[in-house]
Amino acid sequence: MNFKENIFLIAFLPIVLLLYYILPKKARWGVLLASSLIFYILSSGIFTFIMLGTSVTIYVAGLLMQKINDNFKKQKSIEGITKEEKKLLKKKATNRKKLVVLAIVIINFGLLLTLKYGNFFLGTINIVFGTTIPPLSLILPLGISFYTLQAVSYVIDVYRGTCKADKNFGRVLLFVCFFPQIIEGPIGRYDKLAGQLYEGHSFDYDKFMKGLQLMLWGLIKIMVIADRAGIFVGNVFEKIYDADGSIILLGVLLYTIQLYADFSGCMDLVKGIGQLFGIEMADNFRRPFFSTSVNEFWRRWHITLGAWLRDYIFYPISLSKFFANLSAKAKKNFGDFLAKFLPSAFALFFVWFINGLWHGAEVKYIVYGLYYYVVMMLGLLFEPLFVKITNALHINRKSKPYFVFQVIRTFLLVNLGMLIFRANTLFDAWYALCAIFSKFNGDIFATSVLSYKLHIYDFVVIAIGAVALFIVGVLQERGHHLRDEIAKKNIVIRWIIYFVALFILIIVGAYGEGYRVADFLYAQF
Repeated sequence: MNFKENIFLIAFLPIVLLLYYILPKKARWGVLLASSLIFYILSSGIFTFIMLGTSVTIYVAGLLMQKINDNFKKQKSIEGITKEEKKLLKKKATNRKKLVVLAIVIINFGLLLTLKYGNFFLGTINIVFGTTIPPLSLILPLGISFYTLQAVSYVIDVYRGTCKADKNFGRVLLFVCFFPQIIEGPIGRYDKLAGQLYEGHSFDYDKFMKGLQLMLWGLIKIMVIADRAGIFVGNVFEKIYDADGSIILLGVLLYTIQLYADFSGCMDLVKGIGQLFGIEMADNFRRPFFSTSVNEFWRRWHITLGAWLRDYIFYPISLSKFFANLSAKAKKNFGDFLAKFLPSAFALFFVWFINGLWHGAEVKYIVYGLYYYVVMMLGLLFEPLFVKITNALHINRKSKPYFVFQVIRTFLLVNLGMLIFRANTLFDAWYALCAIFSKFNGDIFATSVLSYKLHIYDFVVIAIGAVALFIVGVLQERGHHLRDEIAKKNIVIRWIIYFVALFILIIVGAYGEGYRVADFLYAQF
């Protein structure tokens, strides 16, 4: 089932909302659990058992760690116990909890690696050793890349004491499979999301209407812009060796627009659906194309994935004893800069390698992740030089022209990453990059641009949509809360805005011959 499908928007969601608000508050989390399970079963069938298995493992792990904590508290409160004995008991308890966490990580990431990367590893073995092991018949369960990260975060947070283990399996299961976030996230944290799921919210008209507005805006992004741009992009990258450099460049730019409109549009849908139930879910986008550096871009794009990698990969590695010793030696021999740089450089390598691998079982995704790693490391290394150059040229780094330069520079670097990400193979990506510079004959201005299954009308719609996204982004960057401002308008003006938006979706949305209700792009990851 897809959030864009009529069966979801017209039947499933209204029924769930009706049941949620007519039943007593104590029973409302049960409605969310039942509807989430039905949604997952309809979407994944037999693979629901894999998601249930993940939920069981983290539930049991939470209870085991809670039991270890309770036993430690009892033992340390025994009369006459010494400080040294307490330290020893604490160390034993910590080691036991570490074993529980390690087991959960191995089980759940082992399952993810097998299902998602099994054939990739087999193919690599065949290439390296000249074997002919046949590929496995593996199907990836819906949302496994997302809910695995979310599930493991629960166990680690219980270990760290960020949240307490929940004794109710149904509530842990709901945290894992809550239907709005199961397809593409956002990747939630137990301490911020779980309480909202179980609370049982009263109907709030303002929040409900804002949720509908956000859903409508998300659908416009997806069906007016992303799905339309995707037709041109798909045709360009399937015929990459026949395309002019100008066509390829346009294809890359439109893919960037497509991916942003699709992914952020899906997040608007998810957050909007959550708000219908009174639930506020984590932000996953914050106007990334206004970023002045690649680092900032990734703090604004897929925010919850970046936060997960930061909290559970980067910090544990960079703050480990090994890197603390390395930093101390580097400071002694090479100075403060390398002492700070080396731990971050090593930790970020693992972060970006995992980021790339998380997106898919292909070498191009690993290269995609490491591309950003290299860009960021070069930025850190040459930052002192850039500062000297701008000072020597008397450039005001806080001026608007310099800000625009930084935004454009970042946009170009991101588009290069998008080329690697979208190309069918690394060879295709390399060819496309070379063609942009060596095969640029200006066919974009000729009739050939219309041979990629889009009418000139479609390009106009995409252009207007991109401008609309830009204007909305500018207003939001300047502190405007557009939904709040719309809510304050006269009721007539307010409903005119709603109907115009709905009219645009119905009339301009990508329907009819050549179009279909496409899956969300990030759902494949």
